[in-house]
Amino acid sequence: MNIGKLELSNQVLLAPMAGVTDMPFRLLCKEQGCSLVYTEMVSAKAIMYENPKTELLLQTDKAEGPVGVQLFGSDPKVLAEMAQRIDSDAISVFDVNMGCPVPKVVNNGEGSALMRTPKLIGEIVRAITDKVEKPVTVKIRKGFDENSINAVEVALIAEANGAKAITVHGRTRAQYYTGKADWDIIRQVKKAVSIPVIGNGDIFSAIDAKKIIDMTGCDGIMVARGAQGNPWIFREILHYLETFEIIEKPSTEEVVSTIMRHARLLIELKGEYIGVREMRKHISWYTKGMKNSSKIRHQINQVESFDGLKRQIDALCV
Repeated sequence: MNIGKLELSNQVLLAPMAGVTDMPFRLLCKEQGCSLVYTEMVSAKAIMYENPKTELLLQTDKAEGPVGVQLFGSDPKVLAEMAQRIDSDAISVFDVNMGCPVPKVVNNGEGSALMRTPKLIGEIVRAITDKVEKPVTVKIRKGFDENSINAVEVALIAEANGAKAITVHGRTRAQYYTGKADWDIIRQVKKAVSIPVIGNGDIFSAIDAKKIIDMTGCDGIMVARGAQGNPWIFREILHYLETFEIIEKPSTEEVVSTIMRHARLLIELKGEYIGVREMRKHISWYTKGMKNSSKIRHQINQVESFDGLKRQIDALCV
């Protein structure tokens, strides 16, 4: 699969997720075979005002490449200039967030609010493509609500203004993440445009991945919540697409080993205080379905040090 001149090793990508897809998590997913990872969404205005938090969001490691940076905003000039400002050899793709449903983003006319202004979407894509040579992609939703289903219109406008790929999440903004993703809208977008279309929404297993590809004809798939606490989903999907075989889930020992590595990477990047606290949500995902998982989550949420975390996690193997 190619995005512009960028050649990917396979068609399975990691979605940008706020509070999740930082560098440690991206590295783990890359090791499981994911072809392209995206940063958490980064505010173009925050870059412009040199908010120190954006520096951490933009940190990358050579081992995770290629990496896409997802920007959000609504001012074409600001988005373009900030993309140009941060452009470096470490960045392979610039993506524009047009799908975030969070009120504080939408109320600023950003994220999925852009689905209501297709003309502005075209202006944003054109402005960025005029400033950077890297491929520019967009991540959109089915529409803002059921009364304004316009993913096909938006995709055509993005393509006409230089977008090199389009990711379609099969839900409206009004749905947030509830209900069932409409994969047929992905099929409609794929039929309408000539650039790669990446399907997103309700991909929680290798079988789901095969189904969405077969149903929509999409060129690639983007895994979001299905990867939370489960970086192994990428190797499972890739193996199934090649062999139609379901490989075994990771053993408890592998899960524990990955949790501890994830924790060490987080602490190395963000320090023990923040790293341990951020690991709490990841551990709740990693241990979902395990015996005594509710007790584990309760105990982990009390932990404040790496040693305390290690003691609780080591107990999983007993």
